[in-house]
Amino acid sequence: MNKYFQLSLLCFCASVFSLYAQDKAVDKIIRMGQTDNRVMRHLDILTNRFGGRLSGSGAFEDATQWMAREFKSWGLEVTLEEAGSVPVGFNRGPWFGRMLSDNGMILHFATPSFTSGTKGLQRGHVLPEPETQEEFARMKGALNGAWVLISGKNDGYPVDRTAKADSTRAAIKAENEEIAGENRERMRRNWENRGSNEAMLPYKKFPALFYKEMCEAGVLGFIQSSAVPIRALYDRKMMDAGMLSFDNLPEQPDVKLDEHQFAVIEQMVEERRDFLLEFDIRNHFRIGPVKYHNVVASIKGSAYPDEYVIVSGHLDAYDAGTGGIDCGTGIGPMMEAARMIALSGAKPKRTILFVAFAAEEFGLLGAKAFAKAHPGRLLKISNLFNRDGGPLPPVGVTVPPAMYDDFVKICEPIKRIRPDYPFEVKKQDKPSPRPKVAGSHDGTVFAMEGVPIFNFTTEDVKGYNFSYGEIWHTERDLYTKNIPEYQEHTATCIAVTALGVANLDHQLSREGAYEE
Repeated sequence: MNKYFQLSLLCFCASVFSLYAQDKAVDKIIRMGQTDNRVMRHLDILTNRFGGRLSGSGAFEDATQWMAREFKSWGLEVTLEEAGSVPVGFNRGPWFGRMLSDNGMILHFATPSFTSGTKGLQRGHVLPEPETQEEFARMKGALNGAWVLISGKNDGYPVDRTAKADSTRAAIKAENEEIAGENRERMRRNWENRGSNEAMLPYKKFPALFYKEMCEAGVLGFIQSSAVPIRALYDRKMMDAGMLSFDNLPEQPDVKLDEHQFAVIEQMVEERRDFLLEFDIRNHFRIGPVKYHNVVASIKGSAYPDEYVIVSGHLDAYDAGTGGIDCGTGIGPMMEAARMIALSGAKPKRTILFVAFAAEEFGLLGAKAFAKAHPGRLLKISNLFNRDGGPLPPVGVTVPPAMYDDFVKICEPIKRIRPDYPFEVKKQDKPSPRPKVAGSHDGTVFAMEGVPIFNFTTEDVKGYNFSYGEIWHTERDLYTKNIPEYQEHTATCIAVTALGVANLDHQLSREGAYEE
């Protein structure tokens, strides 16, 4: 037997053994997915032990430490990469409110993050906000100790406290003074000409028009009508303007109240009926700057350690809910996929990174920090699988023609996971436009740099009637909105697919990924 033949035979045997070993790993992943799937356990801890995980909160920091511990326990290498900071931290506690009257009721409400809580339980009467200087002067004494109903409809953000808003308020106050003068004239003419009935002109509105004056007068807080489910975001305008600091925090709570209850209370106020509202809202702050971190776990590639497959989601979540869907449905399956690959004995050829991004809700800041910190990796990323869109399970993937044959091979085992779930690999009709600015999820940050971000298409295959609009950034973003069988299937699909891409004998072609 000559040396060339011996070497060829050795390479052939090694190749066969490697393929056998990878097939065995995939088989084990599928078995774990079917019999020992722990995705809902991860989600339970993430959402019910830590809760809403706003970047800069204690809950977010606790969640990063827990994730790092879990990844390490499965044998992955883990780093916490600093991604940025917030000028002030925020921790949300419990909240409660009720109306005290003959027909009292428990109040359904939320407050945006980075807004004030009450000073213990605070009880007071209710007034409408003044629309003119004359009205404010008439009400000034009564505003002390009052809850004030303000105009507008809740969009998730708090009362605008920026300098730009103050300028707008000043302009509207001036307009309203002119309208008030015209209305006085109309009233005079109506009185003089008893048959005349000129209608009064409506005043221009702006939420909390006399905001600073009402705060100085001693109001307890502000109440605004909100559609249900209630959306509660954060003080983005103050943060973006660089005006948020521990010494420039709001003093009065900003209550977003169920629109149906708001209407009842507004009517009672118009009728000048006697009743009280009481609130106990425990919103707390942390002296900043408070740093936040991306959690980066890796399984190092055995053949091409400097080429990558990334599985990602964002760890942060708005805290009026607990982030069970946004983005628990990205983080939970990602963690379980990492566990299954790590425990399957797989030795992927490429490095697989599992990244939990911080501060997605603050403008994709964690993803931007990662891309900026690792520019050399961007050309070496085969694909980024970012999940951030609800609990529905994969039913297929659509990729450019240059990737099609690879994905058909990679995704073949998925059909064995749940035969009752459809799955199809399709060819993309034409390349996608390469985004020029970051969009609605972390993946777009990488797409701007030409990184492929092809992901699963999803479908409510069992008809659970899930509605993403119901939970998006609202109080209903909870663990209970998850669909366990969908999440378990998703985790297994991610594990099989990420491992398959990592084990190709070549890096995925980027041909046709984006329009040139």
